[in-house]
Amino acid sequence: MIRKSVMIRLPNGLDAKPVALLVQEASKYRSAIYLVNGQHNVNAKSIMGMMTLGLPSGETVDVTADGQDEKEAIDNIEKYLSCAL
Repeated sequence: MIRKSVMIRLPNGLDAKPVALLVQEASKYRSAIYLVNGQHNVNAKSIMGMMTLGLPSGETVDVTADGQDEKEAIDNIEKYLSCAL
C-alpha cells in the first residue's frame, strides 16, 4: 500500500466535472484507490462518494492505493490533482 499527500491544484477544486474525470482515471487501475480528508475516506472509483468531498483548490488530501498497479495509479492520480487544467 502507498499513501501520499497531494495538494489539489485544479482551478475549481473537485467539483462535478473534475470529479467525473478523476473517477474515470481511478477506474483504469486494478488497485483500490481512496482519498482521505479528515474523517472522510472515499473510494476514488465512486462518483457519489467523491462528490461528497467537495474539496477546493489548495486543499491537501491523502491518496492511498493498494494493489498490483498501485505505484502507477498513485502517480497518475497525483498528476491529475496537481495539474492546473
